[in-house]
Amino acid sequence: MDYPAFIATTRDQNRALAKALPDTMKGFGSLSRAVKEGGVLGFKEKEFVALGIAIAVRCEPCIAFHVEALAKAGAAREELCDVLAMAIQMGGGPAVMYASKALDCWDQLQAA
Repeated sequence: MDYPAFIATTRDQNRALAKALPDTMKGFGSLSRAVKEGGVLGFKEKEFVALGIAIAVRCEPCIAFHVEALAKAGAAREELCDVLAMAIQMGGGPAVMYASKALDCWDQLQAA
């Protein structure tokens, strides 16, 4: 999978959804900003939590967006791998498959 292209396509699809459902998407955006800006955990830590959940629920677009956010937030590949290991421990075999997608996404985004 070409993750940079996948992210761009998914963003375009989300923009179309925002045009179709402006109130819903504004509400979701407000919720997302509120949880990322408040609380005691930093942005990067919250993104790691979100990535773990994305792997557990097997949401490939979510994985790509949270990996991208982590890369922009200055996360290290080693930190990412620790989170992937925890997600695998919690999610078993299916988590292995989606953790490998997260690592591939990371490597592609870093190479781009």
